[in-house]
Amino acid sequence: MAALAVLALLLGGCGATGSGATEAPDGAGAAATPSPTPAEEPAEQPAAGHSGHAAAADDDTPPRPLRAGERRVGLRMPADYTPSAPYGRGTDDYRCFLLDPRLASDQAITGFDVRPGNPDVVHHVILFRVPTEQVDAAEERDDATAGQGWTCFGDTGLGGGPGAGLDDAPWLGAWAPGGREQVHPRGLGVELDRGSRIVMQVHYNLVDGAEPDRSAVDLRLAPRTPATTLLHTRLLPAPVELPCRPGRDDAALCERAAAVADVKERFGEGPGSTADLLHLLCGEVRPGPVQTCDRPVTQPETVRGVAGHMHLLGRQVRIEVNPGTPRARTLLDVPVWNFDDQGSRAVRPTRLVPGDTVRVTCRHTQRLRDQLPAFEGVPERYVVWGEGSTDEMCLGILQVTRP
Repeated sequence: MAALAVLALLLGGCGATGSGATEAPDGAGAAATPSPTPAEEPAEQPAAGHSGHAAAADDDTPPRPLRAGERRVGLRMPADYTPSAPYGRGTDDYRCFLLDPRLASDQAITGFDVRPGNPDVVHHVILFRVPTEQVDAAEERDDATAGQGWTCFGDTGLGGGPGAGLDDAPWLGAWAPGGREQVHPRGLGVELDRGSRIVMQVHYNLVDGAEPDRSAVDLRLAPRTPATTLLHTRLLPAPVELPCRPGRDDAALCERAAAVADVKERFGEGPGSTADLLHLLCGEVRPGPVQTCDRPVTQPETVRGVAGHMHLLGRQVRIEVNPGTPRARTLLDVPVWNFDDQGSRAVRPTRLVPGDTVRVTCRHTQRLRDQLPAFEGVPERYVVWGEGSTDEMCLGILQVTRP
């Protein structure tokens, strides 16, 4: 159990998608329906677009009008920040910036619009809740670190706080390529208490070099009342265990132990241990292109939005309920993964009860190394869960309401 608690913290900043169900007319949204088993070799993705930045660069959609009782609060990094690999190796920087929404009363976040300042370097953004009891520690961490913010591979580094964990992650919202403004359905919101703060965690991808960034977010806020139904984020990680291809497996990092040691060197012992901790969460893992993880439902909840997250070697991602039974339903099925289209999907409200099982399944392939510019000149390696853009992840995300 202690190891799983550590895993919950490590996954706090695991590279997220645009979290939050966009409002749709009553009854709208994708139905949760069964779908066939993934094909062995779906069509390859075109290499031209799979950059991680195109979607953000092209997004000029105006914000949706405010609804009755809502107001918009804009938060922005205090100044430009130029990322760099903090441990001297790798092509990634995770930086946490402390923001103050200056709330005089308890509020509900009814929507948000993350605006990456420089899409050429921003890989993802996650907004974390900093409850009032953690504010002093957050301010001390910020003050003690030179420059803006602090290094934060894995999570914010502040500790989980109330509600932290895989089943109730302290997320307020997130953005990844393909994400757009998120507006929650009427009556739903994410809690943000008076006096609390927000950490904006930005994952910078330095494959094409380091450039300054000043990202921002616009929050839609409304007073929290007894009638507000609160949204919670549930994380569904699965392992990644992708061996090198035959004939290319003589590279230095084609041994799993060497690959894990390399991840730890680039991101630290804690975040680098996620690959091993996922074996405790998900049970026996056999190396190969497809990995799954089953998680039990322990309390009644209703799924409102779903998303998946992988990196550049991802091919397919699926989230299912009770797979292989007469009660099977599919919440998310992305047969051809596109890194530039990671926005969350609204689903018709889907009730889950104790005794149900939720499964996330991901497929990865080493063959995309031969197509994508990000891997040019990068030797093949045994791929495990890692924080970097050229590492990999397998993550399902559910946004749920609970009685």
